[in-house]
Amino acid sequence: MLEKKAAELGFAAIGIARADAAPLTAERLRRWIADGCHGDMIWMEDTAERRGSPRALWPEVRSVISLGMSYAPAADPLALAARPDVGRISVYAQGADYHDVVKKALKALARWLVEEAGCELKVFVDTAPVMEKPLAEAAGLGWQGKHTNLVSRRDGSWLFLGAVYTTLDLGEELTADGPHRVHCGSCTACLDACPTGAFPAPFRLDARRCISYLTIEHKGPIPHEFREAIGNRIYGCDDCLAVCPWNRFADTARAHRAFLPRAELTVPSLKGLLELDDATFRQVFAGSPIKRIGRGRMVRNAAIAAGNSGRPDLLPAVERLRDDEDPVVAEAAAWAADRLRTASASA
Repeated sequence: MLEKKAAELGFAAIGIARADAAPLTAERLRRWIADGCHGDMIWMEDTAERRGSPRALWPEVRSVISLGMSYAPAADPLALAARPDVGRISVYAQGADYHDVVKKALKALARWLVEEAGCELKVFVDTAPVMEKPLAEAAGLGWQGKHTNLVSRRDGSWLFLGAVYTTLDLGEELTADGPHRVHCGSCTACLDACPTGAFPAPFRLDARRCISYLTIEHKGPIPHEFREAIGNRIYGCDDCLAVCPWNRFADTARAHRAFLPRAELTVPSLKGLLELDDATFRQVFAGSPIKRIGRGRMVRNAAIAAGNSGRPDLLPAVERLRDDEDPVVAEAAAWAADRLRTASASA
């Protein structure tokens, strides 16, 4: 019944685990933070104790229902790598904001479960201090690959995760095979694909070197050592996910329609992005997860992509940003202008 209801609400995957099913999570998180791999994401450090286990967040929880919603792309996520005139936006952000879509479905499932079983529960997406990937692995949805993201045999690397914590003891409904086995074998495709060397070892990510972190979470100037490697990526990076061989089995027909790409976000013009003011930014990215980074970070990213483009026709738009009121944007524009002038002189 639970699986059927979840499918009706748009979830492609569901599994159940006991609240204590991922006992190594807290220690692994502690070591990761101690090494500084979380970068500027101070909230990871501030919430580490509650994040380490479900019962640290809510002592009454007995079972965790882990759910996945597919956003498997029909197009090749790497197709725009050779298009210097456009920006590349991560697949997950080209449609509706997954926080809203997943949270709405989780709440609907929760209401149904309360009516059916009369329990207490809480629902979470990734804005809450929840380690959803280890829990999803424990519930049998997939395994954390060498790139640290969840990999599913049915949905590849393309699942948005959510969790329902409940006081119900769902032991009799636990996933038959228990925690999912790791099926990466000797493959290192995801590690080899990373442009900035963000994986110091398999199953370990240093966010400070990750393009997704640098273009989304990082608020200041992007370190110069990573700028050329960013290429034309302006929001996130799909490289380590896109090359995973398990994506051959991902059925795009299982993707939730809310995550179909919006036309204006699939091939965005760098020139148009460089000209964004705050009002236009909010208009263009309304209903998208991109809206949370604000105009400044987006234009900063576009300026770096322009600097990597080798296209002198972008120089006027970049030059206008050298006096931007946001000093981070102005600095990125100055760097990009110097690069474009050098490229023009060499040509």
